[in-house]
Formats: sequence, structure tokens, C-alpha cells
Amino acid sequence: MAKFAIIIKESTDLAKNKLAQFAENKTFKHMFEPTMDEVWAKDFHLIGKWGKEFFKNDNPIVLELGCGKGEYTVDLAKQNPNKNFVGIDIKGARMWRGAKTVDEEKLPNVAFLRTRVEFVASFFGANEIDEIWFTFSDPQPKKPNKRLTSPYYLNIYKPLLKPNAVIHLKTDSRLLFNYTIEQVEANNYTMEACVFDVYDRDWNKLSDHDKAIMKIKTFYEAIWLKKKFAINYLRFRI
Repeated sequence: MAKFAIIIKESTDLAKNKLAQFAENKTFKHMFEPTMDEVWAKDFHLIGKWGKEFFKNDNPIVLELGCGKGEYTVDLAKQNPNKNFVGIDIKGARMWRGAKTVDEEKLPNVAFLRTRVEFVASFFGANEIDEIWFTFSDPQPKKPNKRLTSPYYLNIYKPLLKPNAVIHLKTDSRLLFNYTIEQVEANNYTMEACVFDVYDRDWNKLSDHDKAIMKIKTFYEAIWLKKKFAINYLRFRI
């Protein structure tokens, strides 16, 4: 009975924490949580104007799609103050951690957007995006069309990307990694990096730039590394 009471208390505490995080998200000026009514069959107010109206500069804009806790969004922004970063996810409680860090450290080149990836075209205009990151996306073993690097999703991103835009994939899933390689080859995209085991046999093959960005580790990446999963990295241009 005591064990059951502890479980209930932990569940209650977790729920309270989430509610507190949701409430704090609403206070962050760099966190956007639009309702469906605000974007359904209409454009978000910053579409095509993120640089001019939010970031107040014309620096390149980089998206992390499915950003989770926002580790890559935040750390890439620290490494690259001359670029703007937008982390996108549907899980507000997860993004709270990244948004909180941005607030505490007063990072001017980061925003977070709570929405589904398939709605991204409602938020960004044609040729507005310079780079996209996917970090440990769900490989969707039984639903290839739901993979964030599937033709369905790539066709959503393409109108938003500047010519020669860069796409990065970092994953523990060889299934997703190989699948994405197939998409790159099938569409004649330009492969720039294809690393099968970032932290082991292929570490010395990385450039200094790639080593710097590989040192950023997400919450989930740390879990997979402890389990001795190989981490794969792919970079290509559309």
C-alpha cells in the first residue's frame, strides 16, 4: 500500500511540475504556442518576417524539428551567434527546459515554437530557412511516411528552404539513417557527410566544425550512448 501511495504522489508531483512549466512557458517572449484557430487556413503573424520582426536581423535561420528539450537549439545558438535558431516540438513540457535556459542566459538568437512539424509551412515563408536539424527523431519503424525525412515531409520543407539549404540528421536509428541516405540518393541531393559511428571509429574523420557540433548531446542521446548504441550523422544539401 505504501508503495502504491508513493507512485500516486510521484504522478501527482509530475503533473504539478508540468502545469507549472506550461504556465511559465507563457511568460517567455521567445516561446510561441499558437492555437489551431491562429494558424488553421491562415498564416502565422511572423511568417516570412522572423528575421526582421523577431530576431531583428537578417542572419540565417536554422530550425530544429522535433527539438525535445532543445539542447541542440540552445547549444548551436551559443556556438553560432551569427545565426538564428528556432526549436519546434509539440511537447511544451519538454521545450520548457530549453526555453528556461534561453531566458536565464538571455540568448537573443533563439525562439521556440510549439506546433506539429507537419504544420511548419504555416509559420515560415518561401526561402526563409537556411538549415534544418533532426536530432533523434522517432524512426517510425512501421510508418515510413511519418519519418521526418520521408518524401511527404521533405516536400513540406522544400518551399521554405533557400537554394542549397543544409539538412542535418543525428540519430541512433540505423533504420532511419539508411532510409534517409536512400532519400538523398533517390533525389540527387548533395551528400556532404555520412558518418556511421560518430564517437567511436569515425571520430577522427570529422572536421573540427563537425566535432564541435557533435559534442552537443541531447537527453536521449546520452541514454543511447550508455546503452552502447552507435550514433550516426548525415548532412546533405537540397
